Amino acid sequence: MGMGNINKPALSLENQAWLEQTYDKLVVKMKAECARIGTMIPYSTCDGKYHDLDVPGGIHFWTNGFWTGMLWQMYEATGDETYRKAAEGTEERLAEILVDFSNSDHDIGFLFLPSSVANYRKTGNQEARIRGLKAAQILAGRYNPAGQFIRAWNDSEMMEKVMGGTVPISGWMIIDCIINIPLLYWASKETGDPRFTGIALNHARTAQQYIVRADGSCNHIVAFDPDTGEFLDNPGGQGFEQGSSWSRGQSWAVYGFSLSYRHTGDVSFLDTAKKCAHYCISNMAITDWLPLVDYRAPLEPVKYDTTAGMITACGLLELAEHVGEYERRLYVEAALRMLRACDARFANWNPDEDSIMGGGTFFYHDPDGSNTEVPIIYGDYYFIEAILRLKGKSLFLW
Repeated sequence: MGMGNINKPALSLENQAWLEQTYDKLVVKMKAECARIGTMIPYSTCDGKYHDLDVPGGIHFWTNGFWTGMLWQMYEATGDETYRKAAEGTEERLAEILVDFSNSDHDIGFLFLPSSVANYRKTGNQEARIRGLKAAQILAGRYNPAGQFIRAWNDSEMMEKVMGGTVPISGWMIIDCIINIPLLYWASKETGDPRFTGIALNHARTAQQYIVRADGSCNHIVAFDPDTGEFLDNPGGQGFEQGSSWSRGQSWAVYGFSLSYRHTGDVSFLDTAKKCAHYCISNMAITDWLPLVDYRAPLEPVKYDTTAGMITACGLLELAEHVGEYERRLYVEAALRMLRACDARFANWNPDEDSIMGGGTFFYHDPDGSNTEVPIIYGDYYFIEAILRLKGKSLFLW
């Protein structure tokens, strides 16, 4: 059925006390949110409240699976059937994506790993399994054999302009996809078909070569000629500029390469994850463990993105699963510092208001500021996953 709880690391008395207090607040907050939200699909809050599908692209938007992920995590931790029922109801809504998948892209793993695949892993639901396998087929269908990568977004002149591209989007790969490819690893294990893993491995190795730089920083986007696979460009993406270091992209690298190591045993992925992790740790250590939106941007204005910290923390806790005792301490301690710093500065524990973790930023260049330092659903998901990992109560979703 797949992997269940992750190993619980040993903590100092101070960190253990913080963890217990945070978990208790989390149980209260999520119980209240689940009662209010049910099978809605939230993204960000307006005046302290979530609204259903308030996102561009409607049901296909890439963040729509994170609420179900939160629900499955809380069901694993508490056994409260309310979470399971809400997760299953929300999954039924997401199933529409698989009927008309023309708007699906590389992020389909974000939609179905925390929903259908989580459901199957936890309950054995066969309909959920089939949905997960359909999603894996859609993701595999985006593979470009000439360049050995999974194509990112669909054709969009607006996307090309926003992301700073000068070459067609049909040959783009992005770092975000590294954490979607576990859907393919899972599909191979479920079906015995090695093609899914073959595609995932090739994509991960292309990302190692072209996305991860020698110092552990990452490009967000790499553009290839879609016909020949020839490298063409590194568009700037959601960070400050071309050649900068968008922090959420860095976090995807830390977690994604750690997961590729878990699924394949290829030590090169573990080494890449470590290199990216050390780069993130070094940068967050000089900003009091609060992640900037970009680690290579002007000192002013200061812009934070807590989602990068939450994802990085989960990646570090995953890394800690695969190293020795004395090395493990580095990653667990750094993860705790990120979590505690963001909690102290940005968390909202009022059970009457939606969202937990504020301070999320979607991209660096935000003209009206509406997507800068705001609550974003995946910040909450990864915060919850990290807390439950530390408690030994998490459900493995990736």
